[in-house]
Amino acid sequence: MRETVRFLLGDERVEIASCDPTRTVLDWLRLDRRRTGSKEGCAEGDCGACTVVIGRLDEGHLRYEAINACIRFLPTLDGCQLLTVEHLKGADGTLHPVQQAMVDCHGSQCGFCTPGIVMSLFALWLNEAAPSVARIEDALAGNLCRCTGYEPIIAAGLRAAAADRSQDRFVAAQAGIASRLAELHDRQTVAIGDGERRYYAPATTEALAELVAAHPQATLIAGATDVGLWVTKGMRRLDPVIHLGRIEALRAISDEGDQLRLGAMANHVAVRKALAAISPQLDEMMRRFGGEQVRNAGTIGGNIANGSPIGDLPPALIALGATLVLRQGSEHRTIPLEAFFLDYRKQDRREGEFVEAVLVPKLPADTLFHVSKISKRFDEDISALCGAFLLRRDANGRIAEACLAFGGMAGIPKRAKAAEAALLGRYWNEATVAAAIAALAGDFTPLTDMRASAAYRLKVAGNLLRRFLIETTVPEAATRVAGLLAEAAHG
Repeated sequence: MRETVRFLLGDERVEIASCDPTRTVLDWLRLDRRRTGSKEGCAEGDCGACTVVIGRLDEGHLRYEAINACIRFLPTLDGCQLLTVEHLKGADGTLHPVQQAMVDCHGSQCGFCTPGIVMSLFALWLNEAAPSVARIEDALAGNLCRCTGYEPIIAAGLRAAAADRSQDRFVAAQAGIASRLAELHDRQTVAIGDGERRYYAPATTEALAELVAAHPQATLIAGATDVGLWVTKGMRRLDPVIHLGRIEALRAISDEGDQLRLGAMANHVAVRKALAAISPQLDEMMRRFGGEQVRNAGTIGGNIANGSPIGDLPPALIALGATLVLRQGSEHRTIPLEAFFLDYRKQDRREGEFVEAVLVPKLPADTLFHVSKISKRFDEDISALCGAFLLRRDANGRIAEACLAFGGMAGIPKRAKAAEAALLGRYWNEATVAAAIAALAGDFTPLTDMRASAAYRLKVAGNLLRRFLIETTVPEAATRVAGLLAEAAHG
């Protein structure tokens, strides 16, 4: 085992032998390193004031990602490069093109949120040479600004994109940084901390299986986009912690012909790209997963194993007929995803078992599919409910197969079995949908909470079925998702 965490802070190599496993990157930057450009606003990954940029190797290539420092645990930086707003200004005081564009376009007023906005634009600048306005808006969805307004900030993103990159020191240094990060990577398990305050980060699935078997009470950390809040908001003490982020095999995504295999540690950016090939509706739904910082850190395995009743991926994956690959020691077990969720925050996961992969079938050509997320805000908001539907008709046009899966309607992601039964054997029309909508009240008794009332949830769940009908049967239906499907059909 290796008993230190190693990473780069800009060009500086940092090696840490002992720290609290759940100490946040933001606290370390501000309190230990006095890098106060990164701010704490919400402490839950919503406002973006804490945004920093992480450089990591992805299949041998250096990739930069904006992440929320307020919920990222310091030891998880092992093998990465950390860049803060303080790194951007040159030694002679020259502003980076992203910073200069913000000045030129008057993109800042009070300035509190500005460093985080600059770092989000900086990550976009490093990864994409000519982003569209829509792409800039997506990159900024995780950064809240209450006084400037986004128009000058978006203008700054466009101006920065037009800047000359040939002399940029970050671009010039990428080959060298990639080489230095490669030197930090090894196959050892990282183990730091004292007593029960231990942090483990295995590099292989075999080592992970051994650790989980030895420490079944451990908290498994993927992207920590939810677990981070257990610490910053719930003040929970996690002993010990096992981080899965060093296991490259768990990030792998592969096409197996009739299905996709998605490694549990594949982040939402990579998963979104893979699932978009199945349906553009999945792409559109995942566009609304938190902000870009959350999508960079969050993983498909974490989204599922978390067991949240309002996670948006499980209903979509259940409708698609996805299965889950679980591992315990050297043994593997495959179960339908819908069978994994037993009760609120309770899953069919045995002691010492962890999620290894998700298998997602591709849609047959004769299948109708739809997914909708309903929330108060379009971007960066938790669902009031999510509905995902799959239908297959027989040669006579009658419904032969139906799967209607919802999130936010019960304590777990759940199928509407009575509504499905109301569809089977009938033609796909308004009368059939009306019967299914009436049956929903027998499937669910939703809660009333701060996001929606029970009556609202039942009403909207039915309306989503009606939207599905309209989009699949009315050629002139001018809905946003229908437009996406038309674009996909024409290549």
